[in-house]
Amino acid sequence: MTEPVVTADKIDLTFQTADGPVHALKGVNLTINQGDFVSFIGPSGCGKTTFLRTIAALETPTGGTMTVNGMSADEARRARAYGYVFQAPGLYPWRTISGNISLPLEIMGFSKSDRKQRVDRVMDLVELSGFGGKFPWQLSGGMQQRASIARSLAFDADILLMDEPFGALDEIVRDRLNEALLELWRKTRKTIGFVTHSIPEAVYLSTRIVVMSPRPGRITRIIESTLPDERPLDIRDTPEFIALAHEVREGLREGHSYD
Repeated sequence: MTEPVVTADKIDLTFQTADGPVHALKGVNLTINQGDFVSFIGPSGCGKTTFLRTIAALETPTGGTMTVNGMSADEARRARAYGYVFQAPGLYPWRTISGNISLPLEIMGFSKSDRKQRVDRVMDLVELSGFGGKFPWQLSGGMQQRASIARSLAFDADILLMDEPFGALDEIVRDRLNEALLELWRKTRKTIGFVTHSIPEAVYLSTRIVVMSPRPGRITRIIESTLPDERPLDIRDTPEFIALAHEVREGLREGHSYD
């Protein structure tokens, strides 16, 4: 039986600002199981990133309960239960690619030999072998983002949280990285939470698609993918893919009808 990895129970989150309270999330209930690839999609400002950040204990809910691996989100953060990939690669320009990927391992106190073994392994996973001695400014945007993913994988957390990591890339590079990420998921079976604005990206990558309403963010629909794990890019032209994309669009329209 598949184990739940993330359980959100009636999550509310309200930010207090100088202009008054901002209600970011309201009554969000969700279970993410081990090995799921769950995409979050919705209009800008709907709370997708905020919800991902509550899983990572980067934001604290004002109501409800969040558990990650059976612990509180903060305990899971301190136990290094997840890797987090931000929208921008966030690589240090004065460190080589290997040095950037190795940084969290250095902070955690891994030995030099263990760091090298782990860095080599994840660079191979994201197809960056041979580029370890380069600096970030010597690589393309897509390669920098792959290095960022490798860094989040280096300490081998079971959960990978990704906040719209390919949003700034052109369509050709984005397609290549979508293929690479799907292959990475098939190889590792890590549990992935992925924020996106792209319906085709959400449908192509996910085992489940979580559709969210405009603020305050609520889940309007959870769509189970019927696509096989093996997904060439041309699967996007199939009737099954088009039907799933249509269901996501319907969920987004439904979200705008919420009171």
